[in-house]
Formats: sequence, C-alpha cells, structure tokens
Amino acid sequence: MKIFSASLSGLFLFFSLISGCSGQVRLDLIKLPPGFTIEIYAGNVPGARSMAMSPGGTLFVGTREQGKVYAVLDRDGDHRAETVITLGRGLNMPNGVAYKDGALYVAEAHRILRFPDIDNILSLPGEPQIVNSSLPTDRHHGWKFIRFGPDGMLYVPVGAPCNICDPGDPYATILRMWPDGRGQEIFARGIRNTVGFDWHPATGELWFTDNGRDWLGDDQPPDELNHAPAAGLHFGYPYRHGTDVVDPEYGRRIGQTKTTPPALELGAHVAPLGMRFYTGRMFPEPYRQQIFIAEHGSWNRSVPVGYRIVVVHLAGDKVTDSRVFAEGWLQEGTAWGRPVDLLVMPDGSLLVSDDHAGVIYRIRYDGGK
Repeated sequence: MKIFSASLSGLFLFFSLISGCSGQVRLDLIKLPPGFTIEIYAGNVPGARSMAMSPGGTLFVGTREQGKVYAVLDRDGDHRAETVITLGRGLNMPNGVAYKDGALYVAEAHRILRFPDIDNILSLPGEPQIVNSSLPTDRHHGWKFIRFGPDGMLYVPVGAPCNICDPGDPYATILRMWPDGRGQEIFARGIRNTVGFDWHPATGELWFTDNGRDWLGDDQPPDELNHAPAAGLHFGYPYRHGTDVVDPEYGRRIGQTKTTPPALELGAHVAPLGMRFYTGRMFPEPYRQQIFIAEHGSWNRSVPVGYRIVVVHLAGDKVTDSRVFAEGWLQEGTAWGRPVDLLVMPDGSLLVSDDHAGVIYRIRYDGGK
C-alpha cells in the first residue's frame, strides 16, 4: 500500500535528519541563478532556526531541540561572523526571536520572554522578563516564529497540537499582542502550523506560510502561501486544505465557516518555513519586493521534496509566478542541509539558516564579477 511504504521510508529519512548535522557542507552543490554566490556567514550555529537582527548588526538566532539562543557577531564587517555567543540554555524550544527597542524577544513553546538592553549585555544577559505565560504547553507544533508587525504588535502563532484535529481557540491561529503582553487577540484562524511570515513592504499586509496535514498520500494536500489583508479571516484548517481538498475526517464539520483559499499552493510536504519580502537593493530589479520562501523539506514522503529556496513573484496582491531560486541541499534522496529562515541584510544580501548543517549562509549578487 503506497501510503504505508511512503511512511516507512519517510520515517527513516526523518530520524536520519534529526540525528544531527550530516557532516560536510557542500556549497559547490548549490545551484543559483547566474550572478549569485552562496558562502558561509557563520559556521558553528548548531540547530540554527529563526533569525532577527538588531540595528547594530547583531544577529540573534533561535533553535528548537537545542534549547539555545545565539548572538552571532561580525565585528570586522567582512561578511563572515567570527563570534557566536550562547545567550540562553535549557529553554523550551526557543525557535522564535524578534528585536524591538533594544530588547530581544524569545518565543518558547509556552511563553514569550524579553531580554532588555540586550546589545549591551550579550556576555551576561541575566534573567529575562516574562512577557506572556498564557500560551499552551503542547510541544506538537509548539515551536513558534515571532515577529513585530507594522502596527507595533507582536505576532505569535499557536500551531495545531496534532496532525489533524479541531481543537478550538487558541490553537491553529496567529495571535497578536502588545510588546508588554497586553491586548492579546486572535488575528487569524484555520492555520495548521505557520513558522514564517512577513508584511508586504508597500501595503503592510500580512503574508505567511502554512504546513499542510500528513497521511493523505505523497501528493496532497498542498502546503500553502497565504495572504491576510485584514484580521478575522479563516484559512481552512482542519476542514479544507489548499484550494479545494476537503478533509476526509473534518470536512463535513465546516458548517457555515467561510474560508480563505491560499494565494499559492506549494508542493505537498515541502515544509515551507521562513519567508521574507526582499527589501534590499543588491539583487536585480525582478527580485525586489518579491517573496523568498525556505522549504525545509519533507519527512514522510516516499520521494523527498523541498530542501530549497523558492521565489514567488507578485503583481499587486496576486501571485504571477513561482520558481526555484536555490537548490542542492538534497542529493539523490539524501539531505545534507535544510533551509529554515531568511533575513535580508542591510547591504541587500540574504542570510539563510540551516538547522541540519548548523550553519548560516549568505547569498549575494555580484553579476558574475
């Protein structure tokens, strides 16, 4: 039976991936469009996941299983970090990091922490303040990506505590709150597990990735890129996946719920995580204000997919095209790296975290010079 065989090979791949770094980093295998170059920005960041940067140039990096948060420093400005400082240890899946007004915010599975005046106390950050401790304690889809929106509020997703279920609020949502934790409210529902979002630089509207459910076969349902121009929308989970995949277990429960289809259906099981609008000026014009998405890669598909970066082109708020931008982390069914998050540097280059290889890459454009 196809799903059963896919599950066995997928589980084998999954356990090989979480066992640690696959060893040698093979930048020579990465394929990019002409004129682009990939290099190592930081080479010793085990489990590197979400990234945030201070105005002073300190890169903060969260992890998941390692329970650590790092500060990564390029003090001499040569575009290669020479110092990695561990700010916190033993945290509960501190995947998400965000920076605002001199403070580092860290999302554990069950709460939000704040390290004030972080740039001046990197070597001895002390005990953080607890901003919000009311989040669910579930570890299933409990790791969080966080970011401050243009409205000044902190956006915090709460994933579904399952593969497929209908758990009710606050699960399968994106929450938002003020920097001190007050005013918590639900911004959007019907979101199985988003681990990456950004706001359009011109419209200020939210776009986010979402990881589809498992065990409906190799090729469905699709993972998603979604657009939330306003609060209060429902994006389908657990009733409907993608544009028109009705869930066999929960589809009949949709009732009068009005759902919003994705802006783009991505490949099934590609695991889209970090996404960023490209706001720099280094890359050529066709890439500017377009969406870059890191596909972390499948864990339970008979033939692995993902493990790459794609670029999505927009005309206004409509997707016109999507194509592979960087690939090569997957070789003959074996992955030596897994892209997680993206961050646009002040000079316009693009950072990419890799939690499998434990490194951060820098992609630059020099026109082939």
